[in-house]
This record gives sequence, structure tokens and C-alpha cells, in this order.
Amino acid sequence: MTAAFAIPGEAVAADVAAALAEDIGTGDVTAALLADGPDCAYLLCKEDAVVCGRPWFDACHRALDPDVRIDWRVEEGTQVAAGTVLATLEGRTRALVSAERASLNFMQTLSATATTTAEHVAAVDGTGARILDTRKTIPGLRQAQKYAVRVGGGCNHRMGLYDAVMLKENHVRAAGSLTAAIRAARAAQPGLPLIVEVETLDQLREALAVGCDRILIDDFDAATRREAVAVVAAHPRPVPLEVSGGVDLPGLRAIAADGVDFISIGGLTKHIRAIDLSLKLGPPPTGP
Repeated sequence: MTAAFAIPGEAVAADVAAALAEDIGTGDVTAALLADGPDCAYLLCKEDAVVCGRPWFDACHRALDPDVRIDWRVEEGTQVAAGTVLATLEGRTRALVSAERASLNFMQTLSATATTTAEHVAAVDGTGARILDTRKTIPGLRQAQKYAVRVGGGCNHRMGLYDAVMLKENHVRAAGSLTAAIRAARAAQPGLPLIVEVETLDQLREALAVGCDRILIDDFDAATRREAVAVVAAHPRPVPLEVSGGVDLPGLRAIAADGVDFISIGGLTKHIRAIDLSLKLGPPPTGP
């Protein structure tokens, strides 16, 4: 299934180069104490999780041992149970040990994002609402974490400040009005998607009247949110409606059931806990 996800190849290489340089520096002085010869290892997942990060894991090990053999037992995006052996490796002892931490850091972090995303996607199943990420990512790992969101079944919001125009309170204030901000954005960037954040129902109606590609309602209470859905649905030119702010997993389905199109959640990439994985030298256990 790895090929089914758009893998940011250049980003993988850059992420791995930075991680190995950070960790190994001028050389792994501890691994140098080991006799270097053919060895094997296995990657163990110690908790239920959605597996994510294989391209980064592989690149870490191949950067130090181009001849390493990595046999994956599970596909990218697979939900696994605690105790699952994810992969076996055959390579040089020192390279296996030196690549261990960086490769696990990627797998633990990206599997955490994919697992969290999958939980949120499952919560809105059947409603028609789609789960979006945000720009609240770990510095330097935006493409990696947004990839993990896709692996977990979510959708990507804008990648950065360059691929969509998103008008918020400060932009409206600087422009003098919401209408002025929208018109200026259309004139300056006619080829980019235009997303407008509104704080009131009056602003929502104004954004619909002037025109945009998506409207974001931020921190609306339930009653106002449902009214916003009705206002958009009744408009001659309805646009997708996105909800953000004050979103948590227990209340997620109720928001989706109101009829919104997107729910953006910073916690998919920001409030994550690394999945417990380990890389152990030797063959995997064969018993129960």
C-alpha cells in the first residue's frame, strides 16, 4: 500500500540526512566498539497502532548500509496489534545500531500522527465530513506529518503560506473590511484557492455574497454552527464549510452530524504521543 500514498521523496531524503547528521555527528563512538559483521534485527510494535513511516525508516538504514535487506511484514497504513513484528532486517551490526534511533524516531512520530488521524476519521464515518490537518506541525517535519495524516485516512489542508490564500481576523482588520480583503486576495492571487475565516453569521453572509472557495467558522457554538450550515445550504452559490477550534474527539461526531464539510484539527500533528516501537538485534521471537 505504500505506493498508494504520495511519498515526498525529496523531503524523505532531506529529513533523513538531517536526522542522521544530528545523531551521528562525526561518528557513532559507541557502535565503533562493536565487532562489525553480518547481523539481523527486527522491528517490534508494542501497542495498537497504524503503521506509518516506512520510507523514512528504510532511508535511515540504507543511508548507512546500502546493502541492508529490509523485509516488511505489514503494509503502510495497516492497523496492527501490540506485539506485532513489523519488519526484519539483515545488514551490518554497526549500521543497524547507528540507524536505530533516527529510524525509530520517524516511525514512532509518524505512526502516532497516522493513528490519531485514524481515530478521528473513524469518529465521523458515514457523516460525509472530512478530517483536515493544519500547519501546527513539528518544525521541519511538515511534509512527513501531512503524509502521515493521509496514511491515517485524513486530508491535507494547505501545505504552507504559499499554496492557498486564507483570510483571518488580522487580514480583515488590515484591509478595512471582509469584502475588501476578499477582493484584494482575488485580484492578487486569482489562481489560488481562497479560504475565508468568519467570526459571525453576518460575516458568513458577507463572504458568501462576495465569493470564496471555502468558509471557515471558528469557535461557533452548536446552535450557531447549525445555523451557519443552513445559511450556506440556502445560498444560490454554496461553498464548503469548515469547522475549526474547540474540537475534541468526544464531540467530533456531533459536529460532523451538523452537516459541515471539513473539520480541521491541529491535534492530529501537535497533540500526539509517540507509538512505542523498538528495534532489537537478533531474529524475531518464534513462540506465542
